Amino acid sequence: MVFREVTVVQVREVLRNWLRGAGERPAARAVGVDRKTARRYIAAAIEAGLRRDGDESQLSDELVGQVCEAVRPSRPDGHGESWKVLLDEESRIKDFVEAGLTVAKIHDLLGRSGVVVPYRTLVRFCVERLGSGQKTTRTVPVADPPPGRELQVDFGRMGLIACGERRRFVYALIFTACYSRYCYAYLSFHQTIEAVIEGFEEAWAFFGGVFPVVIPDNMAQIVKKADKIAPRFNDTFLEYSQSRGFYVDPARVASPDDKPRVERTVPFVRDSFFAGEKFLGLTDARTAAPIWCRERAGMRIHGTTRLRPAEVFRLEEQPLLLAAPSEPYDVPSWSEPKVHRDFRVQVDKSLYTVHHSLVGQVLLARADQSTVKIYKNGQLVKLHPRMAPGKSSNDPADFPAGTEIYATRDLESLRRRAAECGEAIGAYAKALLEHPLPWTKMRQVYRLLGLVKKWGNERVETACTTALQAEAIDVNLIARMLERAREAAEVEERPAPPNVVQGRFARDPAEFRTNAKGEGK
Repeated sequence: MVFREVTVVQVREVLRNWLRGAGERPAARAVGVDRKTARRYIAAAIEAGLRRDGDESQLSDELVGQVCEAVRPSRPDGHGESWKVLLDEESRIKDFVEAGLTVAKIHDLLGRSGVVVPYRTLVRFCVERLGSGQKTTRTVPVADPPPGRELQVDFGRMGLIACGERRRFVYALIFTACYSRYCYAYLSFHQTIEAVIEGFEEAWAFFGGVFPVVIPDNMAQIVKKADKIAPRFNDTFLEYSQSRGFYVDPARVASPDDKPRVERTVPFVRDSFFAGEKFLGLTDARTAAPIWCRERAGMRIHGTTRLRPAEVFRLEEQPLLLAAPSEPYDVPSWSEPKVHRDFRVQVDKSLYTVHHSLVGQVLLARADQSTVKIYKNGQLVKLHPRMAPGKSSNDPADFPAGTEIYATRDLESLRRRAAECGEAIGAYAKALLEHPLPWTKMRQVYRLLGLVKKWGNERVETACTTALQAEAIDVNLIARMLERAREAAEVEERPAPPNVVQGRFARDPAEFRTNAKGEGK
């Protein structure tokens, strides 16, 4: 196992739980991190100015970035020193596990022998290295939660339904209130994160409020990395839960006993609602689902409670729910793009610039319908407006100095740069750019500026003045004029050759000439 960095959304979730009055342990458990880790984030946030008597508006990107920077550990191999100590004792710990000792007892025995490590580190070591904590065959019935508290969620495969000229399998995202057993089914052809969030939005509208605690199946759309004690959530869904104000407590992998209320509802929905029906399509089925949930499933006498779920829900649960959303949710997407050598990252088939010093690094990007936020180590490094696929958003400040003008085709800046070198030079650059496709002439202006750097402002200014008078707009002409002026100056400065007196009997030089074959004439 390598060290996994806590994401920006998870850090905000820890601080959000703490602001709502939760202790360090509940705040840590909510996002699957160690209590000591949560304590460090909370301490860093307090030092950065977070006040517990304030509201959640304090959790800005800047504050969360400061917290991440202050707490971010340095672990080259992904583990701390305690893990290395446990590796040296692995064979001994394995014997303890095989003997049936609990982790608490193993922790006690190791401490007696001088091996002192954090208890949570030992728990992770036993689970990941030695496979302890296997499921038993016992099932303990769990009491119902208080009214309006918990909602269990699961996907169920219903069957084939018409979709154009063919038939496709349709799935039902089923929501069951743990106390009243009142249920809702949202039908979809897909099991994507967008479909899951859309189903949740429809469920809140159906129930008329939001349940404070959601117990979903360990689906990949919600849980990115499954773990019995510390699951890692999908950032998109975790951010959605923050927006709607509910907490996520996922069931363990292959543990239907963790969500028995909705497990019993899945076959009921399949057999009572879907089986034997002739729906015209997905829209027809979606229209019929809420009616069936209210009238058939909601008004039946439940086998366990012996009450009608819809009546119990309306009387005891609905008044206790959180307020239903008033606006539709803008589903963001998270990605980890790499900065290419053109200083841009690709997010949802669009390109966005970042500072040129980040070339080659992998960043974290969040995209919604209006903005794209790019993070590095928890710090917000760039904010762009959302662009359509195939388009790009470029910030000239991200390019290396001196390249932003050409990269962005900023003709006006190029004209000003030439005018700063001299009036005639600026006029000549303006004449060069007077073209139906002016950006195709930018290289000629850059060459003109190169001549200024080589020959100096005064000489180039004189040459441009002469060329403008002759209406000769050609940067190569300016270069030739400067070169010829240099050659003429060298000739004037060259001393005259001395007079050579030829001897009386000297031979004619023509006699020493040779032909192409090297033979004398």
